[in-house]
Amino acid sequence: MDKRVVITGTGAISCVGNDVNAFWDGVVNGRSGITRVNTFDVSEFRTQIGGHVKDFDITNYMSIKEARRLDRFCQFAIAAGDEALSSAGLAAGLDGLNSKRVGVLVGSGIGGISAIETQSKILSERGPGKVSPFFVPMMIINLASGNLAIRYGAKGPNISIATACASSTHSIGESFWMIKRGDADVMITGGAETGVSALSFAGFCAMKAMSQRNDDPTAASRPFDADREGFVIGEGAGILVMEELEHAKKRGANILAEVIGYGLTADAYHITAPAPGGEGLADAMKMALNHAGIHGSDVDYINAHGTSTPLNDKFETLAIKDVFGENAYNIPISSIKGTIGHNLGASGALETISCIKTLQENVIPPTINYTTKDPDCDLDYTPNTARETKVDIAVNSNLAFGGHNAALVLKKYK
Repeated sequence: MDKRVVITGTGAISCVGNDVNAFWDGVVNGRSGITRVNTFDVSEFRTQIGGHVKDFDITNYMSIKEARRLDRFCQFAIAAGDEALSSAGLAAGLDGLNSKRVGVLVGSGIGGISAIETQSKILSERGPGKVSPFFVPMMIINLASGNLAIRYGAKGPNISIATACASSTHSIGESFWMIKRGDADVMITGGAETGVSALSFAGFCAMKAMSQRNDDPTAASRPFDADREGFVIGEGAGILVMEELEHAKKRGANILAEVIGYGLTADAYHITAPAPGGEGLADAMKMALNHAGIHGSDVDYINAHGTSTPLNDKFETLAIKDVFGENAYNIPISSIKGTIGHNLGASGALETISCIKTLQENVIPPTINYTTKDPDCDLDYTPNTARETKVDIAVNSNLAFGGHNAALVLKKYK
């Protein structure tokens, strides 16, 4: 269990850009990708804004015929996966690697909701005989992992995780353990989501969970701000190549960062609301720090879940105080959801990529739209402007409907 796990490749699709460099440029400069949704008619919805992916051309990755067999969330996963493998020096595929030692673990909160919408309409309007024979493999969440394995010939461990907004954090964490315990040398991991859809919007609007700041989209997602009133759905994918350190060194890979800790817990409290006081999230972070073998005082930055909802941001702040004590006031925190919205099952992966860039560049991305202090949220949230500072260790945390909590600890590779 003394194996070290590093990250050697990253790929991103987001509402601020369709590769890692564009994603990071948008996040670090606080350039919001939230706009009025134009991919379906939103005129009758309470919420009419979202972080939908723009200018995405699937023919850069496959033929139209192939694409028609894949839901959009799988298309995003493949696009981000191709970039991640190229970033890892594996653009030619897995040539030279033992394919049976390369696994895939990509999560999603909802999966193929676009396929469900489309085929349900076909069923009701045209009958069962017209439903696509590809509907089931388009819909099911595990086909992100399945399609990536088929594309690259990865024959190692292959599963998917669906824990709502913690899906990709759990996916990265479980990939970490697969490598640590020797089940794989390389894991292709992360998450993909296409929550900007009519059915998804209808469900979240019925819950009154989303921001209704329709007249000012770029200011709608405002984590930790006193005037926050709901989250904004985003969509996209984040894929990482994780690798056992000696394996990465042997093939001369460029090492981006090291994963040193992972924790996961359950609130066992409520299907949608976080536990009062943030107890479950606090315990997940404590577990991650314990596995990392570090103290809270060693942490230089926290990438918070920061959804821009009244309860999440309040209880997440309390969780951070529980874990870090008085030192919580000295640790820079930020949420990038002001910029890209809430990417549901892809959130943790995109935020982990943001943490990697922070470790590499010693720049903390801002929490944008932070204008009015909330007495319940009184920590340092890196408001509105990126901050240059030395960052050697970063924590990324996520929590989810169902009471799922997850946390990762990343370290600058030395």
